[in-house]
Amino acid sequence: MPEMFCYQCQETLQNTGCVRRGGVCGKSADVSNLQDLLIYLLKGISFWGTRGRDMGVVSPEADLFVAQALFATITNANFDPARFVELIKKAISLRDALRERAQAACFEQHGGDPCRSSGPDWAGWHPADYSLETLLEKSLTVGIMSDPELDPDVRSLRELIIYGLKGMAAYTEHAYVAGGRDDSVLAFMQEALEATTRADLGVEGLLEVVQRTGEFGIKAMALLDSANTNRYGHPEPTQVSIGVRPGPGILVSGHDLVDLDELLQQTEGTGINVYTHGEMLPTNAYPGLKKYPHLVGNYGGAWWQQSKEFDSFNGAILMTTNCITPVRESYRDRIFTTGMAGYAGIPHIADREPGKQKDFSSLIARAKTCASPLELESGTIPIGFAHNTVLSAADKVIEAVKSGAIKRFVVMGGCDGRQKERDYFTQVARALPEDTIILTAGCAKYRYNKLGLGEIAGIPRVLDAGQCNDSYSLIVIAQALAQAFGVSVNELPLSYDIAWYEQKAVIVLLALLALGIRKIRLGPTLPAFLSPNVVDVLVKAYDLKPIGSVEEDVQAMLAGN
Repeated sequence: MPEMFCYQCQETLQNTGCVRRGGVCGKSADVSNLQDLLIYLLKGISFWGTRGRDMGVVSPEADLFVAQALFATITNANFDPARFVELIKKAISLRDALRERAQAACFEQHGGDPCRSSGPDWAGWHPADYSLETLLEKSLTVGIMSDPELDPDVRSLRELIIYGLKGMAAYTEHAYVAGGRDDSVLAFMQEALEATTRADLGVEGLLEVVQRTGEFGIKAMALLDSANTNRYGHPEPTQVSIGVRPGPGILVSGHDLVDLDELLQQTEGTGINVYTHGEMLPTNAYPGLKKYPHLVGNYGGAWWQQSKEFDSFNGAILMTTNCITPVRESYRDRIFTTGMAGYAGIPHIADREPGKQKDFSSLIARAKTCASPLELESGTIPIGFAHNTVLSAADKVIEAVKSGAIKRFVVMGGCDGRQKERDYFTQVARALPEDTIILTAGCAKYRYNKLGLGEIAGIPRVLDAGQCNDSYSLIVIAQALAQAFGVSVNELPLSYDIAWYEQKAVIVLLALLALGIRKIRLGPTLPAFLSPNVVDVLVKAYDLKPIGSVEEDVQAMLAGN
């Protein structure tokens, strides 16, 4: 048996799976295996959570913990084995407390020995101790390939559901931090995790769960959109500086708006300039955040370039969520993590206590000792074209379509990555004719958002709706256009050419499929966790397509294929 097995991201080794001592993302075999064990235990919480809920037993702490722990296992979120040991401890503690309450309710309502059952292994297993060795020994028996006799199509669909749930969990955790609440989403996560353990669910049954995962993914994205805009206002068209200013700086990467807000409040009047990086670029468009004069712009590009960009930034760095890569010595002494992000040996800023902000004083103190950032580029780029902005100009957009000024929209959202093949998306953007609008969300935009592609009737040809977290905007825009033209979304002059890397892109894909969107191109490769038969099902049901050559794909999209 390999020392680890992981194929949850697009860059997995040879598009089959990372094995032996570590993953392409940089995580060790130990971290990978601890993540497998954590997922196993989350299925145990779900076992008792689903049964307890039927009897009126609910644990809000356990419900939210499932989302947070799933989030911690997303690619490039947490590389710290010690953090996973603590998460495993907490998972067992919450599971056992939930089991006791569920069993008590069962006995009270029904009585009898079945109420005393400890359930399957994942619902009752306890380690002899919490040493790394003990936990790793167990982890090797519960990983993705631990059952060699499992039907590969069943395994494929179970993993597809789990990876969709990981993306959903990320959106939901962000929403809850920002004040959003939808307990039905948390309940569904447990229902779906429980479904991945059921021997009676074959391919057809699991496909139904996949469909529902996409539907709840839409709910999670809508929840996050509402939470962010209620708190910080709707993003508005903004020209963001990509240069630097003299003076010490803090660079904020990841996705979390509340972390950025609290940091901006705590750095007011300190002389520290705050910059965004990667997926934090869109935060510069929120009225409640752009009001801070020391939020001075965006530095650098997508997540995979961070080692070079963090080195040249010179200042302190805050990783708020996923997208951290192996840390170089050149900036190790000035990078901090917070939230579900983590890296061994790197200072971690603790979660906020009830009614209080996080304490960023150590980060701020480090920033004050740093030199000014080295300028990488200059100028500005336009952002802030989420659904509220685009729909406020709907008449203008519709008129441009009717007049022929806009002939096609191409959704090119998703993730960026290191592979040279991703230059495909840059070349597609360049090859699309000047009467084409690109709708984007996520860090894939860094492949083309600085190309200067111009405007159509005052409308930028690249409409940046925000983070991958903001993909909901693309759904709202598409549905509004369909309604305006009196057609289905699939009848619009709208094509999908999606880049994926990790699990948040998986839930976006499932959301689009749940809406019945057809002819989605996905690349640079189809996911390794999709078995050939499952790919065949998706191709037949939704006309899902792998990307091809730039020339062929552009011609096909322009023809509506």
